[in-house]
Amino acid sequence: MEIVFLAFILMLSIFLGFELINKVPATLHTPLMSGSNAISGITLVGALTSAGAEHTVLATILGTAAVAMATINVIGGYMVTDRMLAMFKKKGGSK
Repeated sequence: MEIVFLAFILMLSIFLGFELINKVPATLHTPLMSGSNAISGITLVGALTSAGAEHTVLATILGTAAVAMATINVIGGYMVTDRMLAMFKKKGGSK
């Protein structure tokens, strides 16, 4: 019975996330990207905790994979944010 509730929560979160992202105006994407990078940092801390828990070999391997993927997500997110912020900088040397 628990799997039904978990599947329902997953489907509800996917639908809600899709609807919320579609309603965000373009001017708010940069601040939201920075906020999601902070959440990805929290995910990285959880992945590090999971990788270092020393429960089983499989858990350590999955934790290490989670650390690698979360790190890629954080770095990529900050690169995209930096690129989006660069679009708002003035071009040229005039003051």
